[in-house]
Amino acid sequence: MKWSVSVSAEGDRVMSREEVLELADAVAMAGGIASGIGTTGFGAQLLVEAGDRDAAVRLGSAEFVRAVAQAGLPAWPITYVNAISEADELSDLE
Repeated sequence: MKWSVSVSAEGDRVMSREEVLELADAVAMAGGIASGIGTTGFGAQLLVEAGDRDAAVRLGSAEFVRAVAQAGLPAWPITYVNAISEADELSDLE
């Protein structure tokens, strides 16, 4: 099942446009988008394939950490993770 996983990290300085664009490039391979320009944190929304919510959270978090390292961003602590499945999204439409 496909899951949309949102992950964010908070730190001690304001993120530049260039830094968040580097993160956007790094998460693009996972169907992801990045956010955080002008804030003291950064985040991403990623697509993962997983059997359940716990697995989706683990996979999404791991992909986020990989992308953060690839982008050369600080390894700040993850402060938020949420996963929504395709089934969850469809049930919200009903």
